[in-house]
Amino acid sequence: MNITFICTGKTSEKYVSEGMGIYLDRLKHYCKFSLIEIEAGKGNEAEIRKKEAASLLKRVGEKDFLVLLDEKGKELTSPGFAELMKHHQNISTKNIFFVIGGAYGFSEEIYKRANLKVALSKMTFPHQLVRILFLEQLYRAFTILKGEKYHH
Repeated sequence: MNITFICTGKTSEKYVSEGMGIYLDRLKHYCKFSLIEIEAGKGNEAEIRKKEAASLLKRVGEKDFLVLLDEKGKELTSPGFAELMKHHQNISTKNIFFVIGGAYGFSEEIYKRANLKVALSKMTFPHQLVRILFLEQLYRAFTILKGEKYHH
């Protein structure tokens, strides 16, 4: 299974880059992983969503499984997220994409295309920090599936 994490905008904070680097290094022992940063749109809110949607849809194939990291999504426990990953391994999902939207969220077109929406929390976090939180949870999911001691 190939896992792709798409983020809108560049990583601008040093601590974010360093935190992401830690988990990106750890993840390579568990899966084929790639990170894509798409350019944040410019213009009014509708134009921004439209540009970001076009950029995202160029990368995600028709048969790929698309998960939006969205505040209105389903909340999962860490073991529940691990089960989601296990399910996709078991059914041989070829490509799974996890996406953080831009400052204005996702367009209606992206919501319609999505296979699943997942919320990391009911709280609101900066997009930069969500990158680290998601990567840590993905790493945690794999350690859970392997029965490793990281998750107590």
